[in-house]
Amino acid sequence: MLDLSEKILKRLEETELFRQASCTALYYSIPGEVQTAAFLEKWFEKKLILLPLIVGDDLRLLPYKGKDSLRPGVFGIPEPIDMETTVTESDVDLIIVPGVAFDRQLNRMGRGKGYYDRLLSTIQAPKIGICFDFQMQESIPVESFDKKMDMVITEKEIITG
Repeated sequence: MLDLSEKILKRLEETELFRQASCTALYYSIPGEVQTAAFLEKWFEKKLILLPLIVGDDLRLLPYKGKDSLRPGVFGIPEPIDMETTVTESDVDLIIVPGVAFDRQLNRMGRGKGYYDRLLSTIQAPKIGICFDFQMQESIPVESFDKKMDMVITEKEIITG
């Protein structure tokens, strides 16, 4: 999975959206997702990288400042602890989103809690879903509140609208 993750993230780095973004929201991966730990280390000193912090039913984006700036959150996923630095959602140039599955119409299936759907409804920045090729489906069930991606990247292809 690590070598597939590297291929996916290399494709991401080559996109114009990523190259031009100075402030990128990402996620700290859990098993089964595109692995982002090495990518975070590579980029956090070159760009402002934000990670989600679960606050109640919502995600708040906070700066990633290295491994020591994290602690396990509600679901055991490492989250930023720097609550001092605030970043407004209008500062976000790009958001990279995990998912259980994506489809060719750029729909995303999350884990069912709606955290990302709520966050994505407030952010105007382009949204890129990253996943393994086996997570791509012809179509997935969609609800009215689900937010489409602008692009989905796998180790084999880049899907755009």
